[in-house]
Amino acid sequence: MKQSKIYIPVVVLLVCIANVYAQDWPQYLGPNRNSTSSQKGILRSWPENGPEVLWTVDVGIGYGGPVAKDGKIYLLDRDDKVGDMMRCFDFSSGEELWNFGYDAPGSVMFPGSRSVPIVDGNHVYSCGHNGDLYCIDINTHKPVWNKNVWTDFGGDRLPIWAITQCPLIYGDLLIIASQAPEAGVVAYDKLTGDIVWKTPNLGNESYASPSVVKIDRKDHIVMVISSTNPIGHRELPQTLGNVVGIEPLTGKILWEYNEWECHISVPSAVDAGNNKVLVVGGYELGTVMIEVEKQADGSYSATELFKHNNFGDHTKPPILHNGYFYAQFSTNNRRDGLVCMNMDGQIMWKTKRSPDFNKGSMILADGLIIATDGKQTLYLIEPSPSEFKPIASAELLKEGGTGSGNDPLASRVGGATQNWAPLALSDGKLLIRDQRQLMCVKVAQ
Repeated sequence: MKQSKIYIPVVVLLVCIANVYAQDWPQYLGPNRNSTSSQKGILRSWPENGPEVLWTVDVGIGYGGPVAKDGKIYLLDRDDKVGDMMRCFDFSSGEELWNFGYDAPGSVMFPGSRSVPIVDGNHVYSCGHNGDLYCIDINTHKPVWNKNVWTDFGGDRLPIWAITQCPLIYGDLLIIASQAPEAGVVAYDKLTGDIVWKTPNLGNESYASPSVVKIDRKDHIVMVISSTNPIGHRELPQTLGNVVGIEPLTGKILWEYNEWECHISVPSAVDAGNNKVLVVGGYELGTVMIEVEKQADGSYSATELFKHNNFGDHTKPPILHNGYFYAQFSTNNRRDGLVCMNMDGQIMWKTKRSPDFNKGSMILADGLIIATDGKQTLYLIEPSPSEFKPIASAELLKEGGTGSGNDPLASRVGGATQNWAPLALSDGKLLIRDQRQLMCVKVAQ
């Protein structure tokens, strides 16, 4: 009986610890890289002034989001005059625990940070504005290895919007897109930085990060490549973009779809289930659904199921819930707001500008969508194919950065706020980054 009395609490404790860790947000778009959290107990109502802000900390301007693991937060911050800085904060207080910076000066339109780190084991990995890929030991706070995904493969002048890659860990590999002249997607040994495989250059520049989709129960790495930018590259032949499926362990190209018409691709591809891949954008084409089939000889084919400009997302992949997709669709010429689309490509509803959603971030948790609108408002939304169902909202984010007039062209094109960073959700707390601060907000019981 004594053993039993000791054993039961230990089991309960281990279960509780496992549940806490399961709610970590260790990479771009969360644990499964699909903007979905296992968090339960999301608050169904907020006080009049909005959910409780537990703490805030000052950050530089930019668009890169945080990650959270084991009670710590990691954010790749940036000062364009100096370089990139990996910052580590205590989750409970916001206290900065350590930082590691390196020289990487330079600026582009919409300056500042633009990528999300990934934490794996004892290391945090990040890719900076100039293509600097770092593996940093989270215990010693020193780099284990570093490469440059752009200059190492013949890259010279940076892409128009710099390097925006969010690294992907797949087993022992760190997978990231280079799109320099001598490489497309590259896989490094995550512990040593040695190159395990690389594909040839896949076409035009891309700002989309790799994703993983299931095709016949096997993982494929999927990369989205832009069509030619008619404004930034008038001198180049105007070609369509690609969606490419890659074998994760070898880098072998398994299939391609060559009719993608978005000239600045940012969102990653979405696993739509049943061997289907959804790709979205915001310049100017909105969406295409592809079906991938394995042929009798073992090869794969990619077939377009539908393509139209009534659904898409400028900066993030859509959320998939109960057979429906939800995305914030804006282009340079239209504002459709939050839009719901079914599996066949039929639009169920769109908010347009009432309310407006433009380049914000969204997370699905406990059957609800938590969303920023790209400006100042945080929303709690019940996803439904019948209509837009907001539950609560609060103005929490501030103006700042290039949108506040520091860069007239960026302000005119991107608006006054530009709060476009991806969100993170861990242990009932939402991490939101605007152009001035990183804030921790209580959203669950």
